[in-house]
Amino acid sequence: MMRKFFIDSLIKLAKKNNRIFLIVGDLGFSVVEKFRELFPQRFLNVGVAEQNMMGVASGIAAEGYHVFAYSIANFSTFRCAEQIRNDIDYHNLPVTIVSVGAGVSYGNLGYTHHALQDYSLMRSLPNTLILSPGEKNELEYCLKYICNKPQPSYLRIDNSNDIEIKKKIKKLYPGNWRMIKKEKKKGSILLSTGSALRKALELNKKKKFNDYGLYTIPIWSMKSKQQQKKKLKKIKNLVIIEDHIEDCGFSSWIKESVDFNRRILIKSVNFKKNIIGKVGSQKFLENQYLF
Repeated sequence: MMRKFFIDSLIKLAKKNNRIFLIVGDLGFSVVEKFRELFPQRFLNVGVAEQNMMGVASGIAAEGYHVFAYSIANFSTFRCAEQIRNDIDYHNLPVTIVSVGAGVSYGNLGYTHHALQDYSLMRSLPNTLILSPGEKNELEYCLKYICNKPQPSYLRIDNSNDIEIKKKIKKLYPGNWRMIKKEKKKGSILLSTGSALRKALELNKKKKFNDYGLYTIPIWSMKSKQQQKKKLKKIKNLVIIEDHIEDCGFSSWIKESVDFNRRILIKSVNFKKNIIGKVGSQKFLENQYLF
């Protein structure tokens, strides 16, 4: 599972970097114990108090630590949005907010646990970098990147994702596209971020999209939006896939950078805008509500 891989990767980095600190909001106790045992002085459970967690994280970060604040997606974002904005982003502090449960990963727990609007909140913060890995190698790269360049950041991972693409990552930086498969049909691209890569891989196997190239953007932000215009110059048909609603999400971020003086056909595969009232597995809800 992706969250276990995250903790294992963080432990490797923490062994080399004694400024890495992990805070949890009274959850994750099937995976975080190993970190707590190895680094008891750099681990803290603040309880079910997410606003307080972000305040504590910013205080520890101000003392020179790189803090990872770990919780389920909605709890680590919307519940403490003011503290993220004012305490972390405004002061440009090295706090990485770790969000487990991208999209409808926690579909069985209902709408309160769905992460369908979190991109919209986090990408509006000017200093915050979004780290949205779609598979294990991207996650490992994202962690190494943010540990080398500590800053306000939002790490969004799918609880159940177990994808691993063996293709080596040469270089990633904010806004850069990673090629998974080169296009056969010139100018036709499938583009995803984060755990939506799983859906993109499924689409790429279908006859309609088999000639399309497949790319991901694992690291992006408000500051890296404008450089997308250059990337889009040679594209004629673009299909954007995300596990989020379209409004203010990843596809919206891409569309905001398009030069509308040139012709480009953009389609979006997103979650429908209506409230998801049903409870079910991730696969069930994606089949019901993902366009």
